[in-house]
Amino acid sequence: MELEYIKLSGKVVMGTMDVYSMKRKKVSQVDVSDKVFDAAVKEHLFYDVIRMQMAGRHLGTASTKTRSEVRGGGRKPWRQKGTGRARAGTIRSPLWRGGGVVFGPKPRDYSINVSKKMKRSALCSALSLKRRQEKLLILDKIELKEIKTKNFINILNSLNTKNVLIIDEENINLKLSARNVPYVKVLPPEGLNLYDILYCDDLFITQPCLEKIHRRLLA
Repeated sequence: MELEYIKLSGKVVMGTMDVYSMKRKKVSQVDVSDKVFDAAVKEHLFYDVIRMQMAGRHLGTASTKTRSEVRGGGRKPWRQKGTGRARAGTIRSPLWRGGGVVFGPKPRDYSINVSKKMKRSALCSALSLKRRQEKLLILDKIELKEIKTKNFINILNSLNTKNVLIIDEENINLKLSARNVPYVKVLPPEGLNLYDILYCDDLFITQPCLEKIHRRLLA
């Protein structure tokens, strides 16, 4: 089975992988690129790319007010001399309760830049690692006639897995049936990412998603 993405990426060394049904029975084979599914595992890239992903989730919205931003404090609380108390120019001094904060957090960007080449290489390494560990399975399809968690759990039992990342095209029945099942995540091929690949025990990819994954990683 020669896929269209071969024409886009020039000469690509191809291998084959077995395709399974929802009952984990072999039904066919599919061509896959060795650059994606049989690449060298570069574990040193995992740290940098996952650090980038985690930093991107850090909102950085914590904010405090300095003495100039706190409301009030325009009037001097008492005269400079003669009261026996310490000198004070404003009730919004950081020394006072309700005053401003010194060197407090302000909204900031925690994001870290990682090159596209590193991201692609890390993804190919993770996919190849899962394949070598026999934790990667290509499924012909995942079909649910209705939104029912029980039916989805029966499919997981047939596939002998619990902690799994499923990559599938837009499948509302699958997405809604799986949303309350712990340790199961369903993503479209565009959402394939390093953190979720390494976090899950098993990775299932439906056959129609392979071409999009190849296009993305061989671009």
